Amino acid sequence: MKIGGIELKSNIFLAPMAGITDRVFRGICRDMGAGMVYSEMVSAKGLYYNDKKTASLMDIKGQSPCAVQIFGSDPDIMAEIIPKVMKFSPDIIDINMGCPAPKIVNNGDGSALMKTPELMGRIIRAVADASPVPVTVKFRKGWETDNSLLCAHILEENGAAAVAVHGRTRKEFYGGKADWNVIKRIKAELKIPVIGNGDLFSAHDAARMLEYTGCDGVMIARGAQGNPWIFKQTDELMNSGEISAYPTAAEKLQTALMHTRLLVDSKGENRGIKEARKHIAWYIKGMRGAAEIKSHIFRISDYATIENTLSEYIDKIS
Repeated sequence: MKIGGIELKSNIFLAPMAGITDRVFRGICRDMGAGMVYSEMVSAKGLYYNDKKTASLMDIKGQSPCAVQIFGSDPDIMAEIIPKVMKFSPDIIDINMGCPAPKIVNNGDGSALMKTPELMGRIIRAVADASPVPVTVKFRKGWETDNSLLCAHILEENGAAAVAVHGRTRKEFYGGKADWNVIKRIKAELKIPVIGNGDLFSAHDAARMLEYTGCDGVMIARGAQGNPWIFKQTDELMNSGEISAYPTAAEKLQTALMHTRLLVDSKGENRGIKEARKHIAWYIKGMRGAAEIKSHIFRISDYATIENTLSEYIDKIS
């Protein structure tokens, strides 16, 4: 698959997720076969005003192919911060026009932009003109009603190299069922690559979306939480028609422990453990005694105890 001349080995991507797709998780998903990974959302205004925490989100060195995702609603500011983004050498710059979070849309950013398709066009044109790398956009079915096809055409006409489409309106958030027909319609009309997103919780889901919509690639979000194997499995399913193996409970726990150690090494013990807790909960979901272990893990604040707890759990369920 190609996006703006960039050749990607796989069309199965890790979606950008705030507070989740940090450097550590991106690295794990890349090792598990993700064809491209994305940074967490980066505020254009934060970069414009030189916020150090904002810049730290773009630590993508050695993780190519990787896209940096930015968000904002001022075309001039969005274009002006591109040189700052390029200091981190992204392969692609992605613009978030789909985030439904109140703190984002209340500022007119994210999916709020779908209320003003003309502004979406001005933003992508400004950023595409300023960027030396391909610029893509992630957006939704609409704000309250479906205007995704109109928005898709405007984005393509104004320089988007590809679009990723989530099959829900902002009003739906993550409830109900994602409308894959939206992705299918957009794919049928656009000349640029279309990436599908929404309700991809297994390799079989991803394969069904690719087949049903005809989309060029898929972007997996919540389905990768606690399950980075989904990338390798999807690729295997698409190429051979079957999945040769699923991770055992012990393998999941060992990966959870490795993930925790990498977070502690990267961010320090206090912050690393706090951020690891949610990931551990996702890794152990559905396992025997998981509720009790989860409750215990969320009270632990040091790596040694986490390691002992998970090691004992591995021995118990193996």
